[in-house]
Amino acid sequence: MPTSPLNADLHCHSVVSDGTLTPDELAARASHNGVQLWSLTDHDEIGGQHRAAAAAHAQGLAYLTGTEISVSFASTTVHIVGLGFDPDDAALAQGLAATRGGRGQRAHDMAQGLAQVGIAGAYEGALQYVSNPELISRTHFARFLVETGVCRETSEVFRKYLTEGKPGFVPHRWAALGDAVRWITQAGGVAVIAHPARYRLSANEEFALFSEFKQHGGRGVEVVTGSHSVPEYAVYADMAREFGLAASRGSDFHSPTESHTDLGTLPPLPSGVTPVWELLADRIRPAL
Repeated sequence: MPTSPLNADLHCHSVVSDGTLTPDELAARASHNGVQLWSLTDHDEIGGQHRAAAAAHAQGLAYLTGTEISVSFASTTVHIVGLGFDPDDAALAQGLAATRGGRGQRAHDMAQGLAQVGIAGAYEGALQYVSNPELISRTHFARFLVETGVCRETSEVFRKYLTEGKPGFVPHRWAALGDAVRWITQAGGVAVIAHPARYRLSANEEFALFSEFKQHGGRGVEVVTGSHSVPEYAVYADMAREFGLAASRGSDFHSPTESHTDLGTLPPLPSGVTPVWELLADRIRPAL
């Protein structure tokens, strides 16, 4: 397999978590868009990995196992992507199950907050969009509020109702950073900081995140991703070099109607960084 440039898309979501397409549909879309190396990274879940790998191979795509773990750091929810791990690793599966455990009560609390501002039935409405009730999330509430006409698009829902200080926002204590990195690495994978520009961290907090992540054994950071601007590609390429981290690339695609960046449509990684897939050459499942 060629190294860089490579049309690798190593961050997207299926109906197993909060996407709207099945793993098979995502594999077909990735192939149609010219993706050469793909990974499905559902939130706190690896239940779709065998199906995704089979679908990738049916489309002639090389595949890396993936997940995206929710982590609490500096009073902020941070996401850590795991790539290239053993999808049957028991400790990883147990850790992810524990991380998912608090979503149910959080969802009921979110619905209660929305009811207090006149939006009734939000929990039941959100469940209509959930294939796995353990993974009910803000995205499912957002789809319900768009469908019922409360807002025009999901981004408006988040802005008005589901971010800190808004009536439907409920914080949750997720996994510890060290635990998430350990689950991934002990399962044979590589841990990657997902979309770092999205977090509301001060410069000192961001430096602490990268430092602690590296100390725990983290090895990569998303540099080119759907929520980063072109200047941010350069900023996080510099961060990758500063901390000795490999660079990853992924659209964070969720839905054809909701996502601004489609699978496989990102620009290449900046020059002078080590692509994360070079660390995972022996873990890539080649196309059949």
